[in-house]
Amino acid sequence: MTDHSPSNVPPTDSDLAAVEQLGAAYRRIVDQLGRVIIGQRAVVEELMIAMLAGGHALLVGVPGLAKTLMVRTLSDTLNLSFNRIQFTPDLMPADITGTEVIQEDKSTGGREFKFIPGPVFSNVLLADEINRTPPKTQAALLEAMQEHQVTAGGKRHKLPEPFFVLATQNPIEQEGTYPLPEAQLDRFMFEIRVDYPTEEEEFEIVRQTTIANDVVIEKVLSYEEWQNLQSLVRRVPVADSVIRYAMQFARLTRDGADKPDFIKQYVSWGAGPRASQYLILGAKARAILHGRPYVSVDDVQAIAAPVLRHRILTNFNAEAEGIRPDDIVRKLTALIPPDGAINDKLPKVFKTA
Repeated sequence: MTDHSPSNVPPTDSDLAAVEQLGAAYRRIVDQLGRVIIGQRAVVEELMIAMLAGGHALLVGVPGLAKTLMVRTLSDTLNLSFNRIQFTPDLMPADITGTEVIQEDKSTGGREFKFIPGPVFSNVLLADEINRTPPKTQAALLEAMQEHQVTAGGKRHKLPEPFFVLATQNPIEQEGTYPLPEAQLDRFMFEIRVDYPTEEEEFEIVRQTTIANDVVIEKVLSYEEWQNLQSLVRRVPVADSVIRYAMQFARLTRDGADKPDFIKQYVSWGAGPRASQYLILGAKARAILHGRPYVSVDDVQAIAAPVLRHRILTNFNAEAEGIRPDDIVRKLTALIPPDGAINDKLPKVFKTA
């Protein structure tokens, strides 16, 4: 997934108007979601950024935090079709992609294979507890996520556009699970952490969900409007210095003599080029979501953790000392200067753990 659009083309008047339209639509979307989802504003923003950029997202959180309800409600407000698959150990690839069946033509008496589409044929696919199913079934999503198509019986079947996979995982209960391999994790643009609500948010959740409360969600954007806003992301200009700044987040996590000592001490495997691409695409989407037709360093910093946390593989030293990928991202944010240029000699503070 390479962005071939020019990075220094100034936005047109129609693009500026589209940015204003998106800002207004985003506020309406947040209002609609707030009618059924209490809190979780950061999660909603990260979901919107990933979907605007055309990426997939992995939502990690314990059960009962309304992950499924959030995704379903967001699909409704965006006027996108929605399907949910509960991943289980006995789920087969055909249960996701679809299967071919033999049908008889009543007029001729002949028989032929007909493809019956599976639940993957939707705009938004919620893969619930994706790590509950064996690798063979997990791999059935790879082609769909990367190529936006599935192959059955030697024939390719295009998925509807736009297409997003939003998968959930329980970070606590790991018994009977099949961890996603790094190659599949890398297909997800974001890993979004869904945390417990605050005390006041939990009070409001309990108050609102224990009374009769039939909420009707309004559709905020049409299908055509959403497609136009997605294409707008690619046209957002970004300075070369911001691109180099974003690249350093991925490059400094990889093997090399110039990487910081804390990377050498705590990281066994770093982020690939896809991380750099997603940092820029996500920064573009965040910029227009906040009403700006240009990308700043702040946009890159804001999405660095969800882009990198599932691409940085920490080692035993990190586990023993309680160092998480998010801690590594914070250290990188403090280290990398805004112009993206790393000096040959790193500051002494970053030479230590």
